Amino acid sequence: MGVAPIPKLVLSISLPLVISMMVQSLYNIVDSIFVARLGEDALTAVSLAYPAQILLIAVSVGTGVGVNSLLSRELGKKNFEGANKVGLNGLFLAVVLSLVFTILGLFIVPSFYRIFTNDAYITGLGISYLRICMLLCSGIFLGTMGERLLQATGKTSLSMVAQTAGALTNVILDPIMIYGWIGFPKMGVAGAALATVIGQWVAAVLAIILNITKNKEISLSFKGFRPSSSTIKLIYKVGVPAMCVQALSSLMVIVMNKVLVGFSNTAVAVFGVYYKLHNFIYMPVLGLTQGLIPIIGYNYGAKNGKRVMAAWKFNTIVACAISAAGMLVFVLLPSQLMSMFNPSVEMMKMGIPALRILGLPFIFTAFSVGIGYACSGMGNGINSMVSALIRQLVVLVPCVYLLSYLFGLGGIWFAFLVAEVLAAVYAGVSFVHECRVKISY
Repeated sequence: MGVAPIPKLVLSISLPLVISMMVQSLYNIVDSIFVARLGEDALTAVSLAYPAQILLIAVSVGTGVGVNSLLSRELGKKNFEGANKVGLNGLFLAVVLSLVFTILGLFIVPSFYRIFTNDAYITGLGISYLRICMLLCSGIFLGTMGERLLQATGKTSLSMVAQTAGALTNVILDPIMIYGWIGFPKMGVAGAALATVIGQWVAAVLAIILNITKNKEISLSFKGFRPSSSTIKLIYKVGVPAMCVQALSSLMVIVMNKVLVGFSNTAVAVFGVYYKLHNFIYMPVLGLTQGLIPIIGYNYGAKNGKRVMAAWKFNTIVACAISAAGMLVFVLLPSQLMSMFNPSVEMMKMGIPALRILGLPFIFTAFSVGIGYACSGMGNGINSMVSALIRQLVVLVPCVYLLSYLFGLGGIWFAFLVAEVLAAVYAGVSFVHECRVKISY
């Protein structure tokens, strides 16, 4: 962490994360591709569930980012006892949070769907899908935490193994459980949900085993363990802003679904397809930028500002190159992307121009997200949270309503470009200030 050449270090830590998060994004893409074969209503039902799934991911990933940042800084200071304490408290939080969301899954799912639609068929499909995802959500919390502990100690290749195993399990089980292959009962959208949670549990079990057997930098013995309020507070100093960043995606999708359903169910399905394809491009960028947290955390803890800046610069160049490639795919090949989801003529007609417009902001997203994670590595998650507020709420939502009023459905897609550009401007200005205050280089 402190002496390896920066390009080699960034790639060695981030590349497994990039691969694993691309594989991870297949969870929802594969679900949607298989579910789309059941009909557009089934695809709409699964798309409407996505905000709740994002919220699950937000809480688990936000907590994991806080653990990752604090643990890597403790290792940078050679405080191994403190690092162990962080890891144990992180696992404790994963268990508590999974119980909270399991209880919520018992009560809120029908009310959640009634926010968007009165269509009894779509609501019934959605309830069967989302309830399974929430009642069996412990896998995502334990898996995310186990993977973050591996990432914090630089063992991102082991994290990749766990995530890939879970995603491949999901891909294999999806058609079997949805369509009733090889003698399994045909479960439809409920089968898609069950395949997803089984994949999450496979990843969780494997991540915990790898931490116990391979992660020698920390010890995960719970003998005599008591939760530490001071450690949890430090975890959430970075974790809450990171959580808010992720949760804003959920709120944004809720708002978008509410606006789009006023146009048609097809518009909701188009946005659901876009968002999952967007995540396939965004996930490698996210994996790359998340690899910054242990590198920057370690070198910031060791007071090596030059390596902090070198890591951020290299990371930004690579992340923007990935995003540029994704933008070109969206702009040049929208019909091929839409065709994967068994679209109707109306859905194809609506989706092609939407994807072309929505691909334009990718580079701006990569820039602002990379800055946010760099600041998180230095113990400040506020930059990331404010950038996300601009991108997904403060600027985006008013633009969505204004442009939809002025230009109809097509205007909504341009709102994303406006919000992403302004978020990137804020991120750049605030990052310059953060570096001047905290590091010398």
